[in-house]
Amino acid sequence: MKYTCTKDDIILIAGTGKLTYSIVTCLMQAGHPVSLITEDRDSATAYIREHWGDLSDPKQKGILRKLEVQNSLRTKSAHKIAIAVTDEDVACKRFLLEELENILPSDAIIAINNESFRLTDLQKNCQSPERVIGLNWAYPAHTTFFLELNANEKTDQCAARALLNLARTNWNKDPYVISNDLSIRAKMFSAMAREAFFLVENGYASIEDIDRACRNDPGYYLPFAGNCRYIDLMGTYAYGIVMKGLNPELSKDSEVAHFMKTTISEENLGMENGKGFYEYENGDSDRWNEIFRKFSVQIHEIIKKYPFDHKNLNSHSPLQ
Repeated sequence: MKYTCTKDDIILIAGTGKLTYSIVTCLMQAGHPVSLITEDRDSATAYIREHWGDLSDPKQKGILRKLEVQNSLRTKSAHKIAIAVTDEDVACKRFLLEELENILPSDAIIAINNESFRLTDLQKNCQSPERVIGLNWAYPAHTTFFLELNANEKTDQCAARALLNLARTNWNKDPYVISNDLSIRAKMFSAMAREAFFLVENGYASIEDIDRACRNDPGYYLPFAGNCRYIDLMGTYAYGIVMKGLNPELSKDSEVAHFMKTTISEENLGMENGKGFYEYENGDSDRWNEIFRKFSVQIHEIIKKYPFDHKNLNSHSPLQ
């Protein structure tokens, strides 16, 4: 089977929520017409209208002409690319993949977010598992350069390569491919969060201490270099010595920290309902979201000034 992706393809996106709508915005900014399947048409169109000016000309007319919105997967489709965005629920993901396979042509690529689940598990009941690719985004998708593709031994390499090249050349992304079953972004974040929760639960640090340490040290250099480049800059020997001493002390917990379980059981959902690790007053969520939106645009421009070394990065990709 020959799988292709072009900058003129109409892309089918299925999902609801801010991440989905920011992906739609990203792809429309890249010039793609988009067919969106969502439960909330009004929120989707309102989001795109509001955020279009983050990186594009806010005065551009007819932006929503590129967008078709439906509330269900009803009929056969001619789309060559479909992107699914779901909650971390394996049954939900499998059901949506089945629906997409039933309506899409046999040469369509299907991409789905898989932060918590192995790609193999999502491909298990698919008619054509070779065309199913993990695709993980960061919010806001229309201002970040992040994109993670997850392929495995079942994945058609031509399909993965076509999607990778389209993301790199047309979607304003700096993508990478994981030739395994799990997201490395999710694994690295979880490892850092596990250690942070261990330090809090055992009285070494407060939530505020953790956030200051993360923001003012790695948060300062990671947008420029990443962990490995930064170690090169500072000297590998010193970091090797530090890791040798610290590694035996790091948390090996396989369970979520007790205080995190309590936070979840008490339905402290963060800004969504005014209480998480911090407490929030009415209106704080809107203020934080607006500040984050402004920051996202500013950090986008800063990262563009100091681009990653794509030549060295690409030489290690199995799809090059």
